[in-house]
Amino acid sequence: MKITKTCDGIYLDQSHYVEKILRKYNFHDHKSVATPFDSSVHLFPVNNDDEIFNQKDYASIIGSLRYATDCTRPDIAYAVGVLSRFTSKPSKDHWLAIERVMRYLIGTKNYGLFYKKYPAVIEAFSDADWNTLSGDSLSTTGYIFTLGSGAICWKSKKQTIIANSTMEAELIALASASEEANWLRGLLYEIPLWEKPIPPILIHCDSTAAIGRVKNRYYNGKSRPIRRKHSTVRSYLSSGIITVDYIKSNDNLADPFTKALAKDRVWNTSRGMGLKSIES
Repeated sequence: MKITKTCDGIYLDQSHYVEKILRKYNFHDHKSVATPFDSSVHLFPVNNDDEIFNQKDYASIIGSLRYATDCTRPDIAYAVGVLSRFTSKPSKDHWLAIERVMRYLIGTKNYGLFYKKYPAVIEAFSDADWNTLSGDSLSTTGYIFTLGSGAICWKSKKQTIIANSTMEAELIALASASEEANWLRGLLYEIPLWEKPIPPILIHCDSTAAIGRVKNRYYNGKSRPIRRKHSTVRSYLSSGIITVDYIKSNDNLADPFTKALAKDRVWNTSRGMGLKSIES
């Protein structure tokens, strides 16, 4: 990871690492694309009679991409997360999808996270996609936390609980974001120079149903796992660790962690995360 200090803030990038993996897997001279994942593509596990396509190289590329994703490239988190599900048995369709991620990196290899001095407040965004691409009825959780206008932690992960509605999927994602907010507040308390007391972390959510549910003291649903998620969020709300408010889907920075987006939305959300080219 490369750290660059400027008069406006700090810039973290892995352009040298991205260039290295593009050359290692012979993608450096391919044509670039504007999005990391094609929204029209639905990927599923291979059947027993389907051909497994170059599993060793596929797993190697996934491992390389995961390192970039976890450090400085939240914009490819959803695509890499989906493709990681097929590491043991990739098909040709999976290979075409992973090639698209690499071609997206060609045009964005100089992207990195830029952090300003202000605002020195942690802000979070939570979202979920209800069972769109999964063949096992599981939704996708996505959240991102920003500080100084740059992303500091993020997640795109398939949920382990089957949600029976969009509201339940959003509630599961909100519970995951709340647990991360609780951990971050604990970290801030250990920083001596951080101003105390620490205010509640604001989590933006684009589901009015989920917000209304967590602000209600009681959960009247039949699902015990969902009831536990509701209790988790309620405990953090009542203890002043988090607050929750509504945000439009088009303004939700967690949206690209749950689904493939169009070119304009990819560009706008990347800028919202603090991703920019160091050359600019």
